[in-house]
Amino acid sequence: MRIALDAMGGDDAPTINIDGALLALQAMPEIELVLVGDREALDPLIEKSGYSGERLSVVPSIGFVGMEEKPTDALRKKPDCSIAVCWKLMASREVEAVISAGNTGGVVASGLRTRLFLKGVKRPGIAVVLPGDHGQTVLMDVGANPGARPEHLAQYAVMGSVFAREVLSIAKPRVGLMNIGSEDGKGTDLVRETHELIQHLALGDAYIGNVEGRGLYAGEADVVICEGFVGNVVLKVSEGMAGMMMQVLANTVVSALKSEKKLAEEAFRQAGRNFEYNETGGAPLLGVDGICMICHGSSDPKAIHNAIRTAVKLKDRQVNQQISEQLSAPVSTTSS
Repeated sequence: MRIALDAMGGDDAPTINIDGALLALQAMPEIELVLVGDREALDPLIEKSGYSGERLSVVPSIGFVGMEEKPTDALRKKPDCSIAVCWKLMASREVEAVISAGNTGGVVASGLRTRLFLKGVKRPGIAVVLPGDHGQTVLMDVGANPGARPEHLAQYAVMGSVFAREVLSIAKPRVGLMNIGSEDGKGTDLVRETHELIQHLALGDAYIGNVEGRGLYAGEADVVICEGFVGNVVLKVSEGMAGMMMQVLANTVVSALKSEKKLAEEAFRQAGRNFEYNETGGAPLLGVDGICMICHGSSDPKAIHNAIRTAVKLKDRQVNQQISEQLSAPVSTTSS
């Protein structure tokens, strides 16, 4: 499998991307990686690493989308930036996947410009995996489509379900729709119309209906669907809350266990890692005709390695094929 890695994306690029690529090459003999970026910056680092194999190559690009830049403006001014070149490689079928820890809006906007969508997909969405006491939950969408329509959200129910089943190994994922109440008839027009549409999809009794925000971490559903604006707010609030709670608890416990300070600090660090992307690698942009993994800007080499591993899994489990097949399945004429 040939994968394009945006070498210039991320807070600590390009070093973390090269280190993550080397970890992946060592662990996965079936992959070939293409580093896309500034050759003058990449070549000395690759040479310094000592890697001399044939499964790592460099495709030059000019510039990158900075974290604080407006994606559309940056892509217009820098048409040959690293993430744009990555997508061009996938559009021309020179690679099967794109991975980036760069500006999320830049990754999505560049992908949407290619119109590289799976057959039948109206709008791709980002699916993020959130941890909880009852296992993992897929939240979709978390920012790719803030102006979603009911048919977009209904398709996300299918995409998220396939992803949860094939990548997270949840045999029969329960799909819920985020709402302000669990009763039918609650919420905005968008949510109510989406509720009606999802009931006619080929999900059967896997669709459990509306799920309130507090049910996200309580394990009420394995896949929770929402529009990108809501999903992004939920994700950012969750990250902030997790960080704050870990810090408060760590300070309290560490001060009470001075004799075991090092053990306590490490225990909280380990718990905190459950909420970081370096354990899951990143979030897939589902619905594109190819594979795209979006990593956190603060990703480390392990996260990049895991994102590459997840991209391989998405291909091996034929996630795209299953999404297309399920979306094209006959629509039920009665509610489940």
